[in-house]
Amino acid sequence: MPSTLHTEPVATVLDGLLEAEREGDERAFAATGVTDPKSAWAELDASQMAETFKDASMSVSKEGGELLYLLTRATGARTVVEYGTSFGVSTLYLASAVRDNGGGQVIGTELQADKVAKATEAIAAAGLSDIATVRVGDARETLRDLPGSVDLLLMDGWPNLNRAVLEVVEPRLRRGALVLVDDMDMEFGFDIHREMREYLADPASGYLALPLGVAHGILAGVRLG
Repeated sequence: MPSTLHTEPVATVLDGLLEAEREGDERAFAATGVTDPKSAWAELDASQMAETFKDASMSVSKEGGELLYLLTRATGARTVVEYGTSFGVSTLYLASAVRDNGGGQVIGTELQADKVAKATEAIAAAGLSDIATVRVGDARETLRDLPGSVDLLLMDGWPNLNRAVLEVVEPRLRRGALVLVDDMDMEFGFDIHREMREYLADPASGYLALPLGVAHGILAGVRLG
């Protein structure tokens, strides 16, 4: 029996989103007029950054998405939280895996309202609305209300907020839960991931972490405590 990932209409919707990203992201980034990423991070808050890059997908690659599916299936995750949904590419990979795990929920969150609307449309078109939903707003607020325990947390939003978002979700992470941090190898003009990387690498934090050289780099951490 094929995985949900490779069935219709999921495969068609995913292919369309990935193709649109390949064709549109370079133009979308150029249209922002941002030439110095480090200055942009220093001068703009998260809401301003979200609005500036509202037309840029910044989603996982096909290879990265397939890794998300694999890890979600391997861990049998039923409750998945996603920080940074964008247009919903990673959400579809996660939701497909949760469905194949026997059902559950994927709770996404995205700061930019237009992206939430488009992601919600993509989820519906893929037939995964019973699995995945996307909350609009600041993840430090939208993820305070989570049902039960969390099996997997994907962090693919603004990296400078990763540590604060983890603080919100961490009390709900079950023992053995996975924390996946995307875009570890991307250039942001400075080491924007340092705080998160050092936290997950510190045994006192209660994680075991390993960098994975897939797509733009993913840091995988398992919750030990």
